[in-house]
Amino acid sequence: MTIKAIQEEIVDEFSMFDDWMQRYEYIIELGKSLPIIDEQYKTEDNIIKGCQSKVWVHAEEQNGNVVFTADSDAILTKGIIAILIRAFSNQSPKAILEADTDFVDEIGLKEHLSPTRANGLVSMIKQIKMYALAFQAKAE
Repeated sequence: MTIKAIQEEIVDEFSMFDDWMQRYEYIIELGKSLPIIDEQYKTEDNIIKGCQSKVWVHAEEQNGNVVFTADSDAILTKGIIAILIRAFSNQSPKAILEADTDFVDEIGLKEHLSPTRANGLVSMIKQIKMYALAFQAKAE
């Protein structure tokens, strides 16, 4: 599935909810289904800078695609990173770098987060793109 198709699927899922309380609950549920990051990757190197809570993101290359795992010590943040990982994991570095992140605005995520959480969201996206850039550079 392409990143765009996954993003559209996420937008469709969020449009089913009438209000933001339901959407927050859904984000928390998504966080609970996040594949657990291996403890060895919960290091200072994998912490996303600019997040209020601790968020760890690890990336590795598998068959030319970037596979992400993550965790957070905050339940809502865990759900946010789960959404991003769903959209970008198992994709080629090129696809990740070329993908837009408009779907985040379409579901209204940024505007319904506190300023510090919104900054954290931007930092998470930046880090995902940085991993993709590193893997693309390594492949060339």
